[in-house]
Formats: sequence, C-alpha cells, structure tokens
Amino acid sequence: MAAAGTVLLANTGIYLHTTLHGKLRIWGRELEQADLKGDERLLDLGCGRGAVLIEAARRLPTGHAVGVDLWSGKDQSGNRPEVTLANAAAAGVADRVEVRTADMTALPFADGSFDVVTSALAIHNIPSPEARYRAVDEAMRVLRPGGRLIVADFWPMARKYAAHLGQGTLRGLGPGYWYGGPWLGVTLLHAVKGR
Repeated sequence: MAAAGTVLLANTGIYLHTTLHGKLRIWGRELEQADLKGDERLLDLGCGRGAVLIEAARRLPTGHAVGVDLWSGKDQSGNRPEVTLANAAAAGVADRVEVRTADMTALPFADGSFDVVTSALAIHNIPSPEARYRAVDEAMRVLRPGGRLIVADFWPMARKYAAHLGQGTLRGLGPGYWYGGPWLGVTLLHAVKGR
C-alpha cells in the first residue's frame, strides 16, 4: 500500500511539473533551435490556451502565429478563443496572434500558407488513425516547400506519424515532458516539406 501510494505521489508530481513548467521550457528550447528568422507564418494545431502559440509569437516580431482548435464548453481546462487571446495579450503578443475554429483534418488554409506548423499533444486526440494521418497530411499540405512540421506527441503516435509521412526525425523530449513516467514520454517529430 505504501509503495503504491509513493508511486502515485511521484507520478502526480511529475505530471504537475510537466504541465506547469517542463513543457513550456522544452517548447521554448525547441523553438529557439528552430532558428526562426522572426518573419515566419506559423500555424499551431490544437492550440488550446496558447502555450506553444504564444511561445512562437514571442519569436516572430514581424511574423504571425495562427492557432486552430475545436473549442468546447465541456473542455476541462476552459479552452476558449477568448482565453487564448487574453493569454496572448498578457504576454504582449496579441498583435501577432490569431485564433480560428478549425478541424485539423480539414484546415481552412490554402496550400503553402505557412512556414512552420507546430502541434503539442493534440493530434493523438483525434479518434481514428485514418483521421490522425489526415491531420498530419493537412499540416504538410499547408506548409510551403521547405517548411517545417514540429509535432510533440506521445512516442507511439509520433512514430506512426513519421512512418505515415515516410520521413522525419524523432527525438525523445526527456523527463521534462513526461506525464507520470517514461511510459508516457513525449517525442518530437521534425519533418521538412520537400521542394
């Protein structure tokens, strides 16, 4: 009983650290390593309250960051477009952030509209494998030639997206992005659209 309690407590601590600090620090690092010039158009799939969207917008002084999500009043975290926009305003990036209601499997953007597409733990929420692959295909469709797809998802999913695309590099993001332990670790997929 004591061992089970200790494991549960440790898992809770790891989860809270990841949610409150780890994922933000890791996305900050990943966006720095992406060598953004600052004028890119970036799309964040499943942007939620805007954590990745806002981190990206901070690095786009002359660019633009668009977040898409399917907003739901039933969402446990209070995801609503107004909340995301308020978070962007509080971070001082409201002038370069836009949010739209959109389905990742049928994005309302023209081919080649974005330089970078990001997604953080969102694509796996799509119920069917076929629809998840359609979302990955849509992300690639809206990228310009040479544009980059940067997706963080649980490792089995990220591997499947890379296999579906037939390309991309995969890298585990480590304990800072664990949700309870290594069995719920997050992997980064980085893919480049061909020219």
